[in-house]
Order: sequence, then structure tokens, then C-alpha cells
Amino acid sequence: MVLAAGMVAAVLVVLTRQAGEELPRSAECAVAEAGVRVDAAAVPSGPVAGYRGDQLANAAAIVNAGQALGLDTCAQTIGVMTAMGESSLRVLDRGDAVGPDSRGLFQQRDNGAWGSYADRMDPTTSATNFFRALQEVPDWHALPPTIAAHRTQRNADPYHYERYWPAAVEVVTALAGRPVTGIRP
Repeated sequence: MVLAAGMVAAVLVVLTRQAGEELPRSAECAVAEAGVRVDAAAVPSGPVAGYRGDQLANAAAIVNAGQALGLDTCAQTIGVMTAMGESSLRVLDRGDAVGPDSRGLFQQRDNGAWGSYADRMDPTTSATNFFRALQEVPDWHALPPTIAAHRTQRNADPYHYERYWPAAVEVVTALAGRPVTGIRP
């Protein structure tokens, strides 16, 4: 009986949703603000949430790539979280057993979807490609950040990125020079 009631509720939600209407944002991103731009010269040397130097410069490149595409602070933080989970915010010139051809901040595969080797090794270009793929995920803004990242990256574990969310919030907040309102760690 409970299962039937749940199914009826799900059908009602689907039926009452208008074409093109966005779903409510995830709790983590409910009040996301307009994207921020980071002055690369003003990136703190660190540590911020255990990241420093080149790692924070790479996070700034991710944040700026998101802002250049008109994305909000939630998307920017998802980008930083994903790169933390893939490479610890380092531009890696190696893959792993699952993806031996994976490269860069996002460990993007050499399958044509993520651009050339040079694209995957460039922080701004690889982040731009990540964000473009994120925007193709249906209702990504309504998903928990780890699921949005998973559907973009297709990681084997959909919850792999979850543990990086608090650090990503801290890093984006530090780079923005102010609290990134509405994003809960």
C-alpha cells in the first residue's frame, strides 16, 4: 500500500510538471548565487582545506571557466569538488587501471568527448569541457552534487565525490573572498 501511494505521488509530480519547468534545486545548491570570478594573482598560497599553491590556482581556473559560461556558484563548486575527487586538483599526466588514458584535472578519457590531449591537460579547457557536459545532464541542479558529478564523469561510484563537497565549498569561498551563500558544507 505504501509503495502504491509513493508511485501515485511520483506520477502526480511528473504530471504536474510543465514542459521546460525546472525542478527545485538540491538542498546543497538551493540558494546558489551568480558565478564568481577569481583574480589569479590573488589566489591564497594556502593551505585551504588542505590544498595549496598550484592546486588552488587550478581551482581558480575551474571557477573562472564556470563563470565564463555563466554558471552559478553551485556549478563552480561541483567542478572544484569533481577535480578534487579525480586528481586532488593536480594536472595529472597519467591515468589508472580503469582509465589508463585519463589525463588532467578531471581525469578525462581519450575517447573524443573531452577534446585533445592538450585540451585535457589545460585546466581552463578541461574545466570548460566538464561544465559543458554538466549542462547536458538533465536537471543537474536538482541532483545532489555528487550525483550531478557522477552523471557528468560516469565514475563507477556515484557517491565518490560526496566526501569532497565540504572542502570544495571551503576552497570556493576562500577564492571568492567571501562566503558563498546558500551552499551548505
